Parts: sequence; structure tokens; C-alpha cells
Amino acid sequence: MTPEDLRHHDAPRVLSVSRDDGHRFGKPVVSEIRLIAGWGVEGDAHAGTTVQHRSRVARDPSQPNLRQVHLIHAELFGEVADHGFTVRPGEMGENIATTGLDLLSLPVGTVLHLGDTAKVELTGLRNPCDQINGLAPGLMKEMVSRAADGTVVRKAGVMSIVIAGGVVRPGDAIVVELPAGEPVALQPV
Repeated sequence: MTPEDLRHHDAPRVLSVSRDDGHRFGKPVVSEIRLIAGWGVEGDAHAGTTVQHRSRVARDPSQPNLRQVHLIHAELFGEVADHGFTVRPGEMGENIATTGLDLLSLPVGTVLHLGDTAKVELTGLRNPCDQINGLAPGLMKEMVSRAADGTVVRKAGVMSIVIAGGVVRPGDAIVVELPAGEPVALQPV
């Protein structure tokens, strides 16, 4: 299924999947990734039960890893293109680019069913860092802005933990399972 085919589907879908065994900003797009419960993306540098992001490891390496899988809404690529930036799948360091799903509006604890068996639980927003400007000078301004009421809006995707393993491929359906109770807005993790 091509990216153009996916744009014509109303149901949320996986647009692309990426992984990298090194701590580089972008991740190469691959044909599939395997999610491992409690661990993350098999073969990805950010997988593990404790924090793997270098800045967080430096502060406290025993913290739980709430950032096992990074998801980004592919619609963001079109938004930044309208402002002169070219961003392709994997270049923002995400593991999964989605289409047809407003990831940023989902509450903490939302479970996303990906493909046949994989499930991730949303833990929070990605807090974008200045490395984004390495992709394109000025791109960071597109990832963090202020709403009319003055609140900070972060657009660089969401973070999650793997609660059920499985293979995820482009074109896979995404089913959203909202948590019970009063919704809690995603915050940076």
C-alpha cells in the first residue's frame, strides 16, 4: 500500500515504520517492526525497561522507560510542508507514522491496537529538543507553539509503552481503545 493509497482510507492506519539500533536523530524506514511487550521495538536503541534517551539516562538511569515507542501523525509532515519544510517518515525519529488519527488529542492510557496483535499504551507527549533544528533550521518552531490561550502546544508526536507484542507494517489498521474514567490530557514525558 502506498502513502497515496493510505490517504484515501478513513480508518486510522500505519503509514510507515522505522527503527535504528544507534542513537541517531532519524530512523531508517523499514518494511516491518516487531514490538516486544514491556521492552519496545526489537533492535531499536530506545527499547528497554528503563530510560534509554541519553539525557534521561544521565539524570537517572533507573527511571522506567515511558518512551519505548514514538508515534507521530503523518499529517504533521503536510503541515510543516505548508511552511517550507520537507520532513519524511522516520526523519523525526519516530517508530510509527500514523495517518487518519489525531494522536495529540488522545488521553493518557489510550491503547492503540496496531495490526493483528500489537498494542501500545500512550504515556505522554514527545518533548521536542533542539536536535530537530539539525534536520532543518527553524523546524523546532513548528514543533512547539502557543495556543490562543497561551498554553504550549507540542506537535512532535506521542510516546508509548508496549503492552502486547507483534509485528507492525505499513497499511496496518489502528484501533483506538480509550481508557475508562475521566480523560487526562497527555503531558511531556
